[in-house]
Amino acid sequence: MEEITLASQLLQYTITGITIGSIYAMVAIGFNTIYNVTEAINFAQGEFVMLGGLVMVFFRVTLNIPVVFSLPLTILVVTTVGILLDRLAIRPIRKPSVLVMVIATIGASFLIRGAAMFIWGKNPFDLPPFSGRNPMTFWGAVVQPQALWVIGFLVVVVIVLTLFFDRTIMGKALRACAVNPNASSLVGINVKYMILVSFALSAAIGALGGIVITPISLMEYDRGAMLAVKGFSACALGGMGSFSGAIIGGLIIGLIESLGAGLISSGYKDVFALLVLLVVLFVKPSGLLGSVEVSKIRKF
Repeated sequence: MEEITLASQLLQYTITGITIGSIYAMVAIGFNTIYNVTEAINFAQGEFVMLGGLVMVFFRVTLNIPVVFSLPLTILVVTTVGILLDRLAIRPIRKPSVLVMVIATIGASFLIRGAAMFIWGKNPFDLPPFSGRNPMTFWGAVVQPQALWVIGFLVVVVIVLTLFFDRTIMGKALRACAVNPNASSLVGINVKYMILVSFALSAAIGALGGIVITPISLMEYDRGAMLAVKGFSACALGGMGSFSGAIIGGLIIGLIESLGAGLISSGYKDVFALLVLLVVLFVKPSGLLGSVEVSKIRKF
């Protein structure tokens, strides 16, 4: 009986870790979308996730708009915020270096967080799950239906981005800008417009992550900072610029966090994940799937 109980607990921790790791993977994909075009880290990426959750609460709970309409509306609103971030914080910089762009995104994250606190206050908000709250039992582990939505949306994001980068002209233009922006501009690609597209795309991905995780873990104005740290950790662990590395890194961080919290102590869950990250970066600084030249865009 003890073995069955232990196996059920491990399965429970694994399912929880995959669910949380899927959100970290979405955040990491958002990071890489901008990094591959600008080589800068957008530290406002976590705020896109936070806004996705809170704006969805406004549409779904406050205005009582059905999910089928409130979900695309939320993504549209947060995508607009991403576009404004590029227009107001990045584009006015005449000769934007990587460091200046990073500082600009840090300032933007503080501004977005303050605006969210002013609008929604400091209390956490709940969002009704897409398929109800009746849990399912799987080999002794309890699975919330919303967890399946989280994993499913990650799969959808991976498929859509794969098709976008491989099959569309704009996706190929983004890849070209990642390889060599100067050469891309010489062949007629509008690099500034590609940067705007990358910010809009990363904001949409972040919004989707916030929408699907809020029914599980609530959402509040200051949640974005820690999500950004975990997403960046997933990027560094998997390899900066690698989309497949972002997915693997996010899932690993989520699993370590869940297993560490369940088997050892929940108070140290963040420490376990970051310790593993430091070890991996010490052994292989480019990450698990990264290479020395991390500025080139990767396929899934």
